[in-house]
Amino acid sequence: MDPKWDDTRAKQFTSLLLAWKEANPRPLPWKGERDPYLIWLSEIILQQTRVAQGLPYFERFRARFPDVYALAQASEDEVYKLWEGLGYYSRARNLMESARYIANELNGQFPDSYAGLKSLKGVGPYTAAAIASFAYDLPYAVVDGNVYRVLARVFGLSAPVDSTEGKRLFAEWAQKLLDLDSPSAYNQAIMDFGAMQCKPVSPLCDSCPMYDICEARKSAQVGKLPVKSKRLERRVRYFHYLVLKYQGRVVLRKRREKDIWKNLFDFPLLESETPEMDRVSLQNAPIWKALMNESKPPVDFCSKPYQQTLTHQRIIARFWEFELTEPRHAIEDEYFVEELENLSKFAFPKIVDWYLNDKSLYLEL
Repeated sequence: MDPKWDDTRAKQFTSLLLAWKEANPRPLPWKGERDPYLIWLSEIILQQTRVAQGLPYFERFRARFPDVYALAQASEDEVYKLWEGLGYYSRARNLMESARYIANELNGQFPDSYAGLKSLKGVGPYTAAAIASFAYDLPYAVVDGNVYRVLARVFGLSAPVDSTEGKRLFAEWAQKLLDLDSPSAYNQAIMDFGAMQCKPVSPLCDSCPMYDICEARKSAQVGKLPVKSKRLERRVRYFHYLVLKYQGRVVLRKRREKDIWKNLFDFPLLESETPEMDRVSLQNAPIWKALMNESKPPVDFCSKPYQQTLTHQRIIARFWEFELTEPRHAIEDEYFVEELENLSKFAFPKIVDWYLNDKSLYLEL
């Protein structure tokens, strides 16, 4: 059973947390920022992304799109190329959609209420609370992975954070703990505390200001909190890419189906149920016949398997290279031919980029 609320303990926690923040500054380019556009940009980039990885992307986006109008006018391909490597590309789609809505429908003015912010595409309760507090100092508590971890450990909250009841409970505690006089400073403090002190692995318990009041430390439950009730299961998918080369050009396609990596570019793809594939099976597949008719050139090269792990899927891909002696016999609308020297202009999934970098395709194909 989770503990009952204690006002005295809550005030002690908030006081210790804010004192820790003053003694442990964590300089980041969006810290202290009041422009809701830049706060929104940083928060979208940092969704599902570590700060160290997201920081250079924030800097590049800020330099290229200094305001919401600049982002709203950008082409989809340019935004995807700048986003390349961050993953979770639905964030980039939401970023563009919201930027255009704000620029065109709101005259470039960001919503200045929690409800208005939450109505933006891709903005959930956490992001809305972050923007509301950091840009407008509104009293909304952020609840992310850091907050779950800190509250679960310090107060001994054992409700699963991935359950409806658990999310409700943590949201209630977070809001009640919020320093209403300085919600921005409090929200930043608890996120930094979770990232720097109460870390997921090897937390710094011995030097922690919460040492004497931390329930998880007292009961030796630090490594067991917060609790998650659901085990993540990943589906394994096997991709076989056809790299069809002809006189310094290669066949590409833009992914438009409702699947991973929508609107990114890759090569013609055959997906199989098993990792095994041979040349005969590959060249008898419908996609081969659609592109090559009955032509069956020898395999020039078959790559090692590349693996990319996504939230709910693991992709294992091989790349089959064919050096054609004549153009393809047929081509469908979703495919097009591009000069090899132009490949660096396209946004590819990570797994394709890894292959390209290994092969130095820009130079060798």
